[in-house]
Amino acid sequence: MVKLTKRTVDAAKAEAKDYFLWDDELPGFGLRVFASGKRSYLVQYRAGRRSRRYTIGLHGIWTPETARQEAKVQLGRIAAGDNPAEERQLDHKAITIKELCALYVADLNAGLIMGKGGRPKKSTTIVTDTGRIERHIIPLVGSWRVKDLTKADVNKLMKDIIAGKTRVSVKTKKLRGRAIVRGGPGTATRTIGLLGGILTYAVDAGIIDSNPTHGLKKPKYAVRTRRLTEAEYRTLGNMLREAAKTEKYAMTIEIIRLIALTGCRRSEIIALKWGEVDLGSSCLRLVDSKEGDSVRPIGLPVVECLEERRKEEGEGHVFPGERNGAAFGSFPNHWEQIFRKSSLADVTPHVLRHSFASIANDLGFTEITIAALIGHSKGTMTSRYIHTLDTALIMAADTIAGYIQGLLDGVEFKQTAYALDRNSRQAALDRFLTKAVGKQLGRAESKRAKSPMETHMLSTRPFLEVT
Repeated sequence: MVKLTKRTVDAAKAEAKDYFLWDDELPGFGLRVFASGKRSYLVQYRAGRRSRRYTIGLHGIWTPETARQEAKVQLGRIAAGDNPAEERQLDHKAITIKELCALYVADLNAGLIMGKGGRPKKSTTIVTDTGRIERHIIPLVGSWRVKDLTKADVNKLMKDIIAGKTRVSVKTKKLRGRAIVRGGPGTATRTIGLLGGILTYAVDAGIIDSNPTHGLKKPKYAVRTRRLTEAEYRTLGNMLREAAKTEKYAMTIEIIRLIALTGCRRSEIIALKWGEVDLGSSCLRLVDSKEGDSVRPIGLPVVECLEERRKEEGEGHVFPGERNGAAFGSFPNHWEQIFRKSSLADVTPHVLRHSFASIANDLGFTEITIAALIGHSKGTMTSRYIHTLDTALIMAADTIAGYIQGLLDGVEFKQTAYALDRNSRQAALDRFLTKAVGKQLGRAESKRAKSPMETHMLSTRPFLEVT
């Protein structure tokens, strides 16, 4: 044994096999001389029943004096119960964010990652999430170790996405497919939200102790306020009648009308199957909407449209595609062709959904009624067991769909809210009671017979006759 100094280290010659020189002043501190001629400083110690070696570093980068100081630090930690060699081994094995994402996507595809309502994420959501992982997360921080990621790193990642650092246009696997990645505040918010879910997954798996995305201030979602005015509805009606002169647009026009008259999402109408259409109960019983199973009241104009379209019983799509068993697939291209050079070029299918809800509000319906009509989650246990619809919802759907159909047909309504119109409400009640008892009732007698709910329910149809 010798004291490790610059002179003794420089004098150590390479031999056929590796050998060690141990310092006689600091037990456990030594020098390993490799057969290749390289020399490295190390600490050897016992952890439990095992002998462990902790490599400090190569001679040249480390001097005997600096290596000795580091050895003292590590031996002090060992005396306190730490195990630096094992910690380094675990550190080297620490997975990267790219490897974590691969584990997450594998479980995602296996249906093990729960989304909204505790249900496995939908295939469309999986495609979107995978795209955000591949286009934003992996290019920016994929090589980083998960354990090293801090809130400051996540904040920088978010700013880079907002600034468009991941902007790219690449060819996809689909025929003539291309992914155009732009970045921006909305993309950054959604991507950081996804990263937060992935890191929560890592916490649950015991990979990290805490989630660095928690508490991060993200850009607010831009609230979409675009809705169609009544004049724009009439413009849309003219556009659809003009487009109907081109045969290839026939199915697209029907889809657009149904979106406008129901407030459904585009995907819900395009993927609609006859097995989900309940014309007898005037509703759509959607099996796989964004909210899971969802019952949507539909107005009489929608019922008539679907009756006209229905040719035979079956479980196929209401709007079938060219391939057997597939839904209609040309809607996005047709929409672009119909709208791009029009005054409604900024309108999207979601604008029709938003406009449906806005018209419903204009007509005096409450938020809870509108939520039921467009399929927002009600979140109650009782609602899971209800299979028939409130008559008031059917009447509301009749009113809104009838009003919007009138606008599309060019009607200019002079009254925008029926709830306060006493004459229309009374006329509706009189007609209902007349039909119910088979004779005309006087005003005083009808007042004794009616209920407040009936008064509210039955004031819809005459309202639509106001022009």
